[in-house]
Amino acid sequence: MHVEVVPVSHEELASNKVTEKSADIRKRVVAAREIQKERFANHHNIFCNAQMPSRMVRQYCAITPAGQQILKDAMDRLGLSARAYDRILKVARTIADLDGSTEINLGHLSEAINFRNLDRDSWGRR
Repeated sequence: MHVEVVPVSHEELASNKVTEKSADIRKRVVAAREIQKERFANHHNIFCNAQMPSRMVRQYCAITPAGQQILKDAMDRLGLSARAYDRILKVARTIADLDGSTEINLGHLSEAINFRNLDRDSWGRR
């Protein structure tokens, strides 16, 4: 997964906008890891979403028909492989876990696709 980090403007640095504190982010990450630990408790040598083989991705990363269409459109538009398909679903499952959601919703899926989109040739350009 790639995440583009752009410089922060002076206006953003100087603003009084409330942002999520690191301690709160840590709590969400710890909770998501616990969810994954429980999810894979009966699976030998699998501890997190990233380690799931394809057969498990189908089991634990189910998406709605609308989600299937969004993912199909992204696959076609970005020319992604079957491997990328599984990776997007794993990342979407992780985003849902961080959100405390038992299901992958369209927002989780869109965010995962956006991360994958940064791998394409437009990454880092403005």
